[in-house]
Amino acid sequence: MKLLGVITARAGSKGLPGKNIRLLAGKPLLVHTIDAAQQSGVFDRLILSTDDPAAAGIARSRGCEVPFVRPPDLARDDTPHLPVLQHAVRWLGEFADYRPDLVMILQPDSPMRQPRHIREAVELAAASGADSVVGVSAVPAHYNPMRTLRVDERGFATLLVTGEPVRTRINRRQDMPEAWTMNGAIYLFRTSLLFSEPPTLYGDRVAAYRMDGASGLSIETLEDLAEAERAIELLATRRG
Repeated sequence: MKLLGVITARAGSKGLPGKNIRLLAGKPLLVHTIDAAQQSGVFDRLILSTDDPAAAGIARSRGCEVPFVRPPDLARDDTPHLPVLQHAVRWLGEFADYRPDLVMILQPDSPMRQPRHIREAVELAAASGADSVVGVSAVPAHYNPMRTLRVDERGFATLLVTGEPVRTRINRRQDMPEAWTMNGAIYLFRTSLLFSEPPTLYGDRVAAYRMDGASGLSIETLEDLAEAERAIELLATRRG
């Protein structure tokens, strides 16, 4: 099974400008993902899809392929991942005669993802026979969907999930069903899904790869970056 890793890093982050090349624990954010992917040992090819010359230079210096420059129409704020991955796979098939069986999206804003997470996600895909594997983190009890409210046009609240009165909500954390959210750290899927009808990154059978909250941390703000710094320092202390 050929496994392609695609690191996606466009230049224009508005929430945190220059995010992909900002320093985290002394290394550009992008490098944390490159290192984890290389150390996982599961990819027969690892590439960067970017329109950013600075990110491309960093990636090449770390031994990551940058086979093309991402077209401008695939690097807009509202560009979804699907066409970006279709472009990458088509380009490699046409110009490098390379056609992977599986593809993993690796987003640089998930720097706490470790090599073992990548390996275990691949193992889960093989063991489960799923169309795709996504990384998930537990939703804190306070934000559990069973406690979430909707507010109508009159300003009155009811339970979001069931529409029932607020008095019927589940109060004890122990009585609530577990809830999980996709964290963006792992996206692994069968390549054929990109060109199915309709094209998709998920398919029908999606296996959940469970990760702890720190490992699934996503960098969107300066506060997230500071939290990641603290998490890396704590991890280094434990290993020391």
